[in-house]
Amino acid sequence: MKIIIIGAGEVGFHLAQKLSEEHQDVFLIDKDTEKIKRITENLDVQAALGSGTSPQMLKTAGITEADMLVAATDSDEVNLIACLLGRHLNPYILKVARVRNQEYLQESAIFGKELLAVDRIIHPESVMVETIRNLMSVPDASDVINFVDGRVKLIGVTIKPGSPLAGPLRSFTGLEGRVLVGAILRGERVFIPHGGDDVVANDLVYLIMRSEDMNECLATLGIENRELKRVIIVGAGQTGTALATALDKTKINAKIIDTDPARCSALAEQLDRVTVINGDGRDKDILLEENIEGIDFLISVTGDEESNVLISLLGKSLGARKCITRVSNLSYIPLVSAIGIDTVVSSRLSAIRAILQYIRKGRIISVAPLKGEHGEAIEAEAMPTSGIVNASLSRVKFPKGALVGAVVRDGNIIIPKGDTVIQPKDHLIIFAVRTVLPKLEKLLTVRLDYF
Repeated sequence: MKIIIIGAGEVGFHLAQKLSEEHQDVFLIDKDTEKIKRITENLDVQAALGSGTSPQMLKTAGITEADMLVAATDSDEVNLIACLLGRHLNPYILKVARVRNQEYLQESAIFGKELLAVDRIIHPESVMVETIRNLMSVPDASDVINFVDGRVKLIGVTIKPGSPLAGPLRSFTGLEGRVLVGAILRGERVFIPHGGDDVVANDLVYLIMRSEDMNECLATLGIENRELKRVIIVGAGQTGTALATALDKTKINAKIIDTDPARCSALAEQLDRVTVINGDGRDKDILLEENIEGIDFLISVTGDEESNVLISLLGKSLGARKCITRVSNLSYIPLVSAIGIDTVVSSRLSAIRAILQYIRKGRIISVAPLKGEHGEAIEAEAMPTSGIVNASLSRVKFPKGALVGAVVRDGNIIIPKGDTVIQPKDHLIIFAVRTVLPKLEKLLTVRLDYF
């Protein structure tokens, strides 16, 4: 695919990096000389200094032959105008815009064909709130991803030393047809396991299962799925407010802390059950006053990532059971994880994940990069003309490094075995390491002999 990216910030850079590694044809535009220099020095992509709202610059980037335009600057207005120009210069191009202003999102008609004709809107904060709520649904998990409207759960569990899950995969007995180990992250390496592989301490193991089986399966595996009782949110910006609003409809004892008195006053009028506290989440005395010890989750989502890291480290030292920390700079994420912070979320990473599903070839429904970003879980529809239908999985020539973790057929969820036959229109949850994605996409698309 030929993809034009407007904006060489964190989202544009890391998206271009992923696509470059997959040998996609990428052209990146930005007005900042230093950002363009960073791109040209580090990535094997084309880049140009200029404006994404310049028709001439878009023509120079090859807009008339491009398959997709991704507008990912920090300005909603620039992103929307770039998409409008993209439609004018190439009526067939797929246009994806990053939009953060809630006012625009509430007037959804402006994105329709009659006006801006934006094909896909990415609102990173909404995706990030969904990510946090998924993590809260299984407190002892390191990663939780929903597929098929939440009916299929992908749960990442970090194996502790001495865990009964450590050992050969063959030891996962009694759960055949209900749980499948789809991927293992060991250090910085993701691999798709086989029956003879071992699980070792500190592995992040991805388990796929039906939502209805989750509690029983986790209990069988010795993974506690305790009831969520107490949560503290630090930061009442867009993300914190959205999260507090969602928790306000539950029975969870939730509190939100923010330094802005006016913001706290307005939020207190909106919320019924959630307690609003005007104060500094970095203040040890405030956290102790709010009974931080033993709290299920401390969620730090202020606009200052250094503060978020400090708040989470302080919360852990005071006895918080788990911390979720917002970090904007994607290069910080491995460092933050290494110093003992449980889970990191990022609106920019959320934007990248949301955009990826529109880039994958075949009938792709959703894409979820796994932690470490070296592998993906993909929900795809089995097209009648692809090379995977009407044959048992053991006979399909899946590339090494790819595995079908679940099959959804007529509302039924099947944890597959080697003799499972894929039928047209089945929805598949597929695990794949990044290096085999081009081969997997080829397998999922139409066979040439169909024509």
